Amino acid sequence: MLARPNIKTPVWLPAMAGVLLFAGAAFAQEEKKEDIPDPECDGGTSDMVKCLSDATAKWDKRLNAAYLEALKDKEAPAAQREQLRKAQRLWLQFRAANCDYYALGEGSISRLNAGSCLFDMTKARAKELEAGPQN
Repeated sequence: MLARPNIKTPVWLPAMAGVLLFAGAAFAQEEKKEDIPDPECDGGTSDMVKCLSDATAKWDKRLNAAYLEALKDKEAPAAQREQLRKAQRLWLQFRAANCDYYALGEGSISRLNAGSCLFDMTKARAKELEAGPQN
């Protein structure tokens, strides 16, 4: 049997490994926020509407997560968090009214226009809330 050399592990090595592991996990978490590609919806009108609806649902989850995170931010003044609550309620009403405008158009294209409206507005609001008030 071969003799092993007597090499001691530096004290800082396990700590550095932990820092790199944590940084990698944080980077992976940040990457995850960008993993929702814009939909490429093909097929008939009902297929495209469903595709847009599914894509909107993914962005809606991110929007809700960012909204709840902002409400829990204890570093933000209570008045600012309350204003966000009011603004979000009004934004939801505006999004519904705005996209209903497109839904009430003529022909089956109106369903696609309404679906695109919901997708675009939801994605934009999610990104806005994720960026926070300082941006």
